[in-house]
Amino acid sequence: MEARLEAALARAAEVERELADPATARDPVKLKALGQEHARLDRIRHAAHRLSKLTDQLTQARELARDPDPQLAELARADVARLGPEVEAAQALLHELLVPRDPLEDRDTLVEIRAGTGGDEAALFAADLLRMYLRYAERRAWKTEVVALSEGHLGGVREAIFKVSGDRVYGRLRHESGVHRVQRVPVTEAQGRIHTSAATVAVLPEAEEVDVQLEEKDLKIDVFRSSGPGGQSVNTTDSAVRVTHLPTGLVVTCQDQKSQLQNKIRALEVLRARLLDRLIAEQETARSRERRNMVGTGDRSAKIRTYNFPQNRVTDHRINFTLHRLADVIDGDLDELMDQLELAYREERVGV
Repeated sequence: MEARLEAALARAAEVERELADPATARDPVKLKALGQEHARLDRIRHAAHRLSKLTDQLTQARELARDPDPQLAELARADVARLGPEVEAAQALLHELLVPRDPLEDRDTLVEIRAGTGGDEAALFAADLLRMYLRYAERRAWKTEVVALSEGHLGGVREAIFKVSGDRVYGRLRHESGVHRVQRVPVTEAQGRIHTSAATVAVLPEAEEVDVQLEEKDLKIDVFRSSGPGGQSVNTTDSAVRVTHLPTGLVVTCQDQKSQLQNKIRALEVLRARLLDRLIAEQETARSRERRNMVGTGDRSAKIRTYNFPQNRVTDHRINFTLHRLADVIDGDLDELMDQLELAYREERVGV
């Protein structure tokens, strides 16, 4: 841990010098990246300082505990009892901060939700998931923006894509990718039978131009008239855009923005994120052949979580973790669940 701490502190000094360089202020992309790195390294620096301070206090308290003055020794022993757990907690925090990080952890994120098997009930469940993540983002003071929304019957959602911006968004949401399953009595069920439906979630780190370069020759761009709810521009102009990436066959359609240009920009943003996500998935799959892969992103078709309404239960199958407060989770109270997923992911990466 000492070698990692020394390297982190040295890098912190380098980042501060780069931030002070006037050239950095003229490069918004570099400025943002350095700012995020500085915030992370600053947490390490503060954690190391606090651990050093607590360790010194504990050493002094242990020395005083052997003082011939009984009253002073008794006070010192109380300090030892208090400081011991604090030092252990500070050590654990610093160790956690020094674990090798995913370089994409601080990226903004695109989240895609699609109704799966289950007809109208699956679309209603997809709408529940959309609301759950939007409420979670609100709790964490993240900014959200709906990029595309395809509504179904009865208030359901066939497909939704939204962008999330804020502190450690991808690092926090990345483990949500996969198949989410719901077990409940649908509103369309007259006989009260429990049905099982599903929706898929894909969490994509925002891709930058340096991550994925799109060549014009690899793109087929079609424009057409928007359809469905969406304001004055719908059904009046050819503002909707469909982008096809010819080498991979990936297709992105965007019609929720007001202009053709805005829809094209959004579609290309989603396409870049999907291409980067595909690369990440390939890397995770290769890594999982050699190491245990509990909560990685290699298999997006795997069932990861069940929401059982009759039992008031949410179970994450990757880490065998269950909560019996489903209503809170559906309302966006995801921190306990995500904390457990992050803990499992960190434990997996300790040996990286």
